[in-house]
Amino acid sequence: MKTKIIKPAENAHQFQLLIKSLLLSGKRCQPDNEIVFSDVIRYDYRTLYKRICKLANVLTSAGVKAGDTVAVMDWDSHRYLECYFAVPMTGAVLHHVNIRLSPDQIGYTMNHAEDSLVLLHDDFAVIAEQLDEQLPGVRGYIQMTDDQPVSTSLHTFGEYEALLDDAAADYDFPDFDENSVATLFYTTGTTGNPKGVYFSHRQLVLHTLNGASTFGSHEGQPLLRSDDVYMPMTPMFHVHAWGVPYIATMLGVKQVYPGRYDPNKLLRLRREEGVTFSHGVPTVLQMILDCDEAENTDMSGWKLLSGGSAATQALAQQMVKKGILLFSAYGMSETCPILTCTFLKHPERDLALSEQMPQRIKAGVPIGLVDIRIVNPDGTEVLHDGEATGEVVVRSPWLTQGYYKEEAKGEELWENGWLHTGDVASMDQNSVLEIKDRIKDVIKTGGEWVSSLELENLISQHDLVAEVAVVGVPDDKWGERPCAMIVAARGEEIDAASIQNYLQQFVDSGQINKWAIPQQIRVVMEIPKTSVGKINKKLIRTQVA
Repeated sequence: MKTKIIKPAENAHQFQLLIKSLLLSGKRCQPDNEIVFSDVIRYDYRTLYKRICKLANVLTSAGVKAGDTVAVMDWDSHRYLECYFAVPMTGAVLHHVNIRLSPDQIGYTMNHAEDSLVLLHDDFAVIAEQLDEQLPGVRGYIQMTDDQPVSTSLHTFGEYEALLDDAAADYDFPDFDENSVATLFYTTGTTGNPKGVYFSHRQLVLHTLNGASTFGSHEGQPLLRSDDVYMPMTPMFHVHAWGVPYIATMLGVKQVYPGRYDPNKLLRLRREEGVTFSHGVPTVLQMILDCDEAENTDMSGWKLLSGGSAATQALAQQMVKKGILLFSAYGMSETCPILTCTFLKHPERDLALSEQMPQRIKAGVPIGLVDIRIVNPDGTEVLHDGEATGEVVVRSPWLTQGYYKEEAKGEELWENGWLHTGDVASMDQNSVLEIKDRIKDVIKTGGEWVSSLELENLISQHDLVAEVAVVGVPDDKWGERPCAMIVAARGEEIDAASIQNYLQQFVDSGQINKWAIPQQIRVVMEIPKTSVGKINKKLIRTQVA
């Protein structure tokens, strides 16, 4: 296709989409708003910018150059937020270390990423000391502490706050190619080592701009606007805390970082700091509702964005009783992550909150600049009737372009020019996406497909069930059969027979087939979780086997 391109003026500036630009509006529009870290420190946006400049000077003094990789091992904190900006703004790459991986996996990711400097919270000093000899590329560490620095055998450049105190409060952040890699983190799969996912400045800026538009522009999505108070309940190492710290900083909203997650502490911060918007995976949201502070905390009007896996009807109804406004989003590590979000059209917004919940727990509508298709194995699209299912494939400007130093796996991810999510879903005529299952988690029994998510949703609505996970286990006769792992509600007892009897009503109504009722049901004290708080079905299948 021949298009018209007009030569720009010789002196026209070719503006690069760099992370540093996201800092401008917040300190201009709402400079007095605060960044709060637990009960340790609070400061305004003017100070945030100065501290980012100071950190950039500290990194430069430590020998960090453009293209180097700088690792962070910290809880959710003001320091981590400063790293979100200072590291990539100097031209280096920020490696978000998943601190909940095993030490061996942490060591693998740090070597694979070629980390040269590590910003290290004292809580992880023991792990770093164990790994230090295995990390020849690491030149040194910067200690982060919430009290007094611990003694360590590691080679350190000093303690974070002390180094910032001695650093200059201005830094001339350079311009460079917007396609330069800004961040790197690792996602775990069902087999093999974690895979490196990377994003450019351009991708993060576009994701931020689109996220701000999605969360603030539509009447059906009043999630994050300039007067809100934001507190994440998703680890900052997990897909940039879903990209929300970048959005919040661009808007200049008050931000509250809790440190290490404790449900009671999170609710106290919600109450004391006036938090209006948070996000987390369903297991974390369930912990919030079940903790002691929940009994005495008014949660009405709290906007909670759920993602990582689908919220169940039971969890949604608990939130209704608390007056929480639940929204859902869908994405994955490879997608930066947000692809879809709850969007309530005008007639739906007039319904009672409890009547909105079936729509609110679905994955939602694709946000701007996202092209989602539901396809059969041969690549043909399925009908958008809310019933036909297929794999979710996607295109947008902020998807990872491959896996770091693993070209073959990147080509597999991008087969036929579409990023393959591995999720099975349907889409209705209003473009609402509903995730049915992961391809690897769908249970095939006797030639029929059974959705593990649907069974979990039904079982979760039993009054005596606190948590549930369903997986397929090998069966000589049927190929696979569903197996359920259940945690009883606090102070209650439950057995397999009562769950099977409960599920019979859904067989009688035609909602599920009789072979979907699990014959193997285990009542346990705790269901295994992944490093980011999602149900670990890989481990459950291994335990059951």
